[in-house]
Amino acid sequence: MTVKTTSYLYQHGTLGGLMQDLMDGTEKIGTLSKYGDFGLGTLEGSNGEVIFLDGTIYHADETGKINRLTGEELTPYAAVTQFESDRNFFVAASDDDALKTEILQKISHNLFAAIKIHGTFTHMHVRVAPKQVKPYPRFVEIARNQPEFEATNITGTIVGFFTPELFHGAAAAGFHLHFISDDHKFGGHVLDFTIAKGKVELMELAEFRQHFPTENPDYLEKEIEISKIANDIKEAE
Repeated sequence: MTVKTTSYLYQHGTLGGLMQDLMDGTEKIGTLSKYGDFGLGTLEGSNGEVIFLDGTIYHADETGKINRLTGEELTPYAAVTQFESDRNFFVAASDDDALKTEILQKISHNLFAAIKIHGTFTHMHVRVAPKQVKPYPRFVEIARNQPEFEATNITGTIVGFFTPELFHGAAAAGFHLHFISDDHKFGGHVLDFTIAKGKVELMELAEFRQHFPTENPDYLEKEIEISKIANDIKEAE
């Protein structure tokens, strides 16, 4: 696979900060559309799951409802890229573990990669983080009591990224995936799935651009405990 030298992942905030309790909205979600049309994130207070797909920004809330965002909503963490697939392949009758293994055989483990999977899923299992208010808890505590939703024989798109182990903390090492159905009525953070048939598109990225919330006092002053959040990310993701 040839990596486009101009390609990059643009990320506002860090997943590690979100895990610790840094959930203030520090950027308008629409601002990220300047840097990409494909990606994921959450809203202030770790409110739900955001999906960027084909330039439109969707939000799954804790009731399971999908809304289209205006772009004015605030986010503590989101990541996007301008999606142009470098490689694609078709898949039939696979589960999430098998498909992830196949994807890992086709990408470098030392590069970020955008992952897009469109198809018909015999089973899709997602969660949606419920909105929090200050004082914010650690995210792993939210994840232990999060609403979960399941659907069968549903057609839609998985949107997400692969992150190298080296960057665990900035993002979640391994796969971080969100889902939205074609009818925009079902979606969330992917926990597991089985796919009947579909198309996988991959895009390896040449750069990682990290934007920090430089005007947020909590972020500037908080000591993020790396050893604790690394385990929290693995549990929550």
